[in-house]
Amino acid sequence: MYLNERLLVAVAYSKAAGPVSAQSSRANSAPGDGFGGLACRASFRPQRFQAKYNAMTIRDILKFPDPRLRLPAAVVTVFDGALKALSGDLLDTMRAAPGIGITGPHIGESWRITVLELAPGEVRIYVNPQIIWQSTELKAHEEGSVSMPGAIETIERPARVRVRYQDINGVPAVEEADGLLAVCLQHEIDQLDGIFWIHRLSRLKRERLVKKWEKQRNR
Repeated sequence: MYLNERLLVAVAYSKAAGPVSAQSSRANSAPGDGFGGLACRASFRPQRFQAKYNAMTIRDILKFPDPRLRLPAAVVTVFDGALKALSGDLLDTMRAAPGIGITGPHIGESWRITVLELAPGEVRIYVNPQIIWQSTELKAHEEGSVSMPGAIETIERPARVRVRYQDINGVPAVEEADGLLAVCLQHEIDQLDGIFWIHRLSRLKRERLVKKWEKQRNR
């Protein structure tokens, strides 16, 4: 997610109100279990990326309407130094954007990994995240994307979610979240599923936002 002045206020409010509700529990299944329903099942092959990820760097971010932002990401099955290096690149790139959430696809690496930092130093890494429950209660929140900097619109999503994922070492976990964390998790998991955030808007709102953003971009 893109970080602008209004989202900064939301982050500050969330921090002042106390930690976002999040309860983690280790799953009994083996790493990789429970993800068979995802659209893309390709394995993460770190040998292809060792040279590229030997140092943490700020990567180029794909900008809307790059078609790669509409592709579902592949499941990660190998957890090693290459994956850790990729997570480091994502963190550096997100901070430079600036943003509070980013995924592999945002930098052209189509793997199911997302990095969040809702408050300075509080870094969360989710590999192969999947929403397994969501509340019927909805909440509206302003959202944006590092791939569409400057564009902000209000989106209504479930107020609470439960997410199954693996950590950077491949250990399975389940986490419940509400508030800003729930918003960010849903936003980034959408991206991993090939759903760019503006496609949660009505057609009228989406077209109006795109026109406004393109006009600002071309100034």
